[in-house]
Amino acid sequence: MAEKVTILGDGAMATVCSILLTQGGHAVTMWGAFEESIERLMQDREQRRLLPGVRVPPNVHLTANDGECFDGATLILSAVPSQYMRGVYERLAPHVPKGVPIISVAKGIETHTLLRPTQIIADVLGSKHCDCELGVLSGPNIAAEIARYLPATAVVASADDELARRVQAMFSTQWFRVYTNPDAIGVELAGATKNVIAIAAGILDGLAAGNNAKAALVTRGLVEITRLGVAMGAHEETFHGLAGVGDLITTCVSPEGRNRTVGEQIGKGRALADILQKMDSVAEGVPTTQAVYQLARRFNVDMPITDAVYAVLFEGKDVLHALTDLMTRDPKPERTD
Repeated sequence: MAEKVTILGDGAMATVCSILLTQGGHAVTMWGAFEESIERLMQDREQRRLLPGVRVPPNVHLTANDGECFDGATLILSAVPSQYMRGVYERLAPHVPKGVPIISVAKGIETHTLLRPTQIIADVLGSKHCDCELGVLSGPNIAAEIARYLPATAVVASADDELARRVQAMFSTQWFRVYTNPDAIGVELAGATKNVIAIAAGILDGLAAGNNAKAALVTRGLVEITRLGVAMGAHEETFHGLAGVGDLITTCVSPEGRNRTVGEQIGKGRALADILQKMDSVAEGVPTTQAVYQLARRFNVDMPITDAVYAVLFEGKDVLHALTDLMTRDPKPERTD
């Protein structure tokens, strides 16, 4: 059954989602917060800055009109970065239709509230939406690869299994396979926390520390983000699946990963402020590091890699000193819980 989907956001992930949905025969409206950005996209539909050579499908309706974008919508896809999400939903709240499910593809945690993206949406919209009308789509999804029709997978999670299966059917193509998962908390936390580990992986790349070091980092990084997820009510097995270890591996090894790239530049000696100023897109892992650092303390979870990344990003700690401190921690048995 064809759906009418409103995508909030006009960035890279919004674009690849529009490609996937139109491939499935669904009608798509893409909304952007800034009229000038939408007007540029209307000229030839090419995402020149974020995805050079990739075009928004011609049958996707582009708009910056807050009310018009929801006309006839049967599902809303939220592709707004987590740190900007609250402002967007406060702006759009009078127009968001009640009872229309919202699926988030954002991967981050709001720094001043420590809320996940779906929690931010629920916080702003209040009684307009409940858990059964919210879901998460996540996984090892490098936007540029999906846009080139390379095979990929994802996980959709919701408290409502019927909604999860509905979204699964909407996004599934011959080259994009979607699984369902009841653990929305775990899927959302995995997508956010892996970006912190990806920054650490990039730092190792910048230092030319080698593959042995990166393998150890990814393995122990998975342990600590799983530990936090379980403490916050997520299922441990979620972190062993596509949304967890799958997304973590992709983000830590892909040269196109924004967060790994930020870490690599830091490892080469560049200042964080300078790196972020010259980036064309948002590196969610930077603010998420602040949030995860606070969550670790709130839930009394030991997260040494996150602590090290936080110290490098926000306390000016030298990357070599941070690496040395990690390598010289007290010897202990290997545990994966």
